Amino acid sequence: PQRIVSLVPSQTELLSALELENEVVGITRFCVPPPHWRRSKIRVGGTKDFRVEQILALRPDWVLANKEENDRGRLELLMKELPVFISDVRCIDSAYSMMESVGRATGCAERALEITQQIRKGFQSLGHPFAGKRVLYAIWRKPWMFAGADTYINAVLCQLGAVNVAADWAGRYPTPKPMQLRDSGTDLLLLSSEPFPFRFHHAQELFTLGLPSAEVRTVDGEHYSWYGPRLLSALAQWGGQ
Repeated sequence: PQRIVSLVPSQTELLSALELENEVVGITRFCVPPPHWRRSKIRVGGTKDFRVEQILALRPDWVLANKEENDRGRLELLMKELPVFISDVRCIDSAYSMMESVGRATGCAERALEITQQIRKGFQSLGHPFAGKRVLYAIWRKPWMFAGADTYINAVLCQLGAVNVAADWAGRYPTPKPMQLRDSGTDLLLLSSEPFPFRFHHAQELFTLGLPSAEVRTVDGEHYSWYGPRLLSALAQWGGQ
């Protein structure tokens, strides 16, 4: 492909890492890295409300999307006119597969393989910094929501050795009752920076609802939810904690 539109921030970062500056013509307003692309690329809206007509007008020959992050109806409209690559990343192995698939499709297979091999080696060296800890990872407030089973965040937590408390609750992003919080045995509460910008003081609300006193950390949500080269900086951070 010579003209690419990316609708997913983590996949936009991958295209940058593959040095496809000239090929990328459109991105979303949430595609921040690399910063200079916000000035040099056309922004086509958000991940949910991307503008179909504007994308078509850019005449791309490839669109990168994601099953969970992008609006299905709008993607189906694009698919009537354009080749659309839709990733579905729910574990670290599928993140490797996505990166290598994008690398092959763009003629950058060798570079993509270098990135995934670096990440694999990083995880092998890291070990399990959360080993033995019962962890809750908060993603939203009002209502309180947590990353549950069958999510990429859950896969990352498990890779780090954590026991994800919310994986035993119903739904991919459960909203537990106070009794569930009280009986959860949570050791570590992670407050993510996205999609809700948590601050340390928000933990007090959970303690009031019934969550037993637990260690609280505010964390960079991109390290836990961006399934691309961001894993390299995440590994550096996890190794230093």
